[in-house]
Amino acid sequence: MLASCLGMTTIQYDPFSAEVRENPLPIYKRLRDESPVHYMPEYDAWAISRFQDIWDLSSRTDLSAARGTTPAQLLTKDQPVSAMINLMDPPDHTQLRSAIRKCFLPKNVRAVEPLARQLANDLLDAVSGQAEFDAINDFAARLSVTVACTAIGLPVEDGPQLTKLVQRFFSHDPDAGGMTDAGLAALGELNAYCEDMVKARRRSAPDSTDAIDAVLRFEPSGGGLSDVDAASHVTMLIIGGSETFPKVFASGLLRLWEHPEQRARLAEDPSGIDDAFNEILRYDMPTQFLGRTVVSDFQLHGETLRAGQPVIFLYASANRDEREFEDPDVFDIARKPARILSFGAGNHACLGTHVARMEGRVCFGAVLERFPEYELDLEKSVRLRTEFVQGFASLPLRIR
Repeated sequence: MLASCLGMTTIQYDPFSAEVRENPLPIYKRLRDESPVHYMPEYDAWAISRFQDIWDLSSRTDLSAARGTTPAQLLTKDQPVSAMINLMDPPDHTQLRSAIRKCFLPKNVRAVEPLARQLANDLLDAVSGQAEFDAINDFAARLSVTVACTAIGLPVEDGPQLTKLVQRFFSHDPDAGGMTDAGLAALGELNAYCEDMVKARRRSAPDSTDAIDAVLRFEPSGGGLSDVDAASHVTMLIIGGSETFPKVFASGLLRLWEHPEQRARLAEDPSGIDDAFNEILRYDMPTQFLGRTVVSDFQLHGETLRAGQPVIFLYASANRDEREFEDPDVFDIARKPARILSFGAGNHACLGTHVARMEGRVCFGAVLERFPEYELDLEKSVRLRTEFVQGFASLPLRIR
C-alpha cells in the first residue's frame, strides 16, 4: 500500500489490500477525516470518500464514464471497456438511458409487483417444511433474476443459468482481490447468451415495450447498434438487475436479526419496511465504489485532479459520512435521510431504483410475515470480501 500524507498523519489505502477487503469502514473514516481526496500512486488515481463531494462530482461533465467505471477497468485494466450503458457519456448515454428508463418507471414496476409477490410466496412455500434455507440462493436471487428477466424481456426459465454466470463473474481472487480468468470467461458467456437473444429478437421483431426492444431501437450518433454492442447493453441490465439486491436483502436480514426489537416492530407493522430498506441500503451498500476518468483538470480540497486520471467514488464510505448523517454507524430503521448514495447520483444513477425498492418491500414483507423470529447460521454462511463488492453469497436462515 502507498501513503498519502496530511500534516503528520499517514494514511494507507489500497482497495485490493487484505485489510481493506476484510473491513474497509475504519479506513474510510480516516480518509473522510484526513484525506478526502486521496491519491493512489500505484494506479495514478484518486479516491473520493465524502458524501457531498461524491454527490457533486456525479453530475460533472468533466468526468467521463466512457473509459470504465469498475476497478477492473479503471485500476487494474483487467476488464475491457465495452458498449454498456454505464460506460457512456452524453449525448448517447442520455438518449439510451431515456429509452430504457421508461421500462422501469413506477407504473411498470407496479405491474410486475403481483408477480413478485406470488413468486415470493411460492418460493417460501417450497422451503417452509425445512429446518433452514438459503436466503439468497433459495429465495432472493431466484426472485430478483425472475423480475429482471421479465423487465428486460428474457425467458424466465433462463434465470438460474443467468444467476450462475453473474455469480461467477463476481467471484474474485480470494487472496489478492481483482478479476479472475473464470470471472472474465463468465462475462464472455453472458455476452454470447445476450447476443443470441438480440439476434432472435431482431428476427421476430415483436411489438413489445421491454428493455431489449428499447436497446434495439437506440441509434447512437456513430451509426447503427451492432448485435455485439446491443448484447453488451443487455448484459449490463442482467448484471445490475440480478446481483445487487440479494446481497442487500441478506445484509438486511443480518441487521434485523442483530436488532430484534426493530425486527419485531417491522413484523408487527410492515408499513415501515420502505424506510427500513432505505436504511439497509445506506448501512451496508454492497458496491464499494464506481469511478470515472478526469476529462479536464480541476481542483478539489487543494488537490489537482488531472486529465486522464481515474477517480473512484467510495459510496460505502459516503453513506457513513458524519457530515451527512447523524450517528451514521447506528442502524436505525426509523431513519429518514434526505438522500443516500446507494443508487448513485447524477446522470448515472441506477435505473433499477424502483424495482429494487419493490423487491425489498415484497421480500422483507414475505419473510417477516412467515418467519418473524428467524435465526441465522453465520458459521455456514459464505461472505464475499472483495475490493469491489462486499456481502453474502450464501446465508442460511433457520425457521422457527
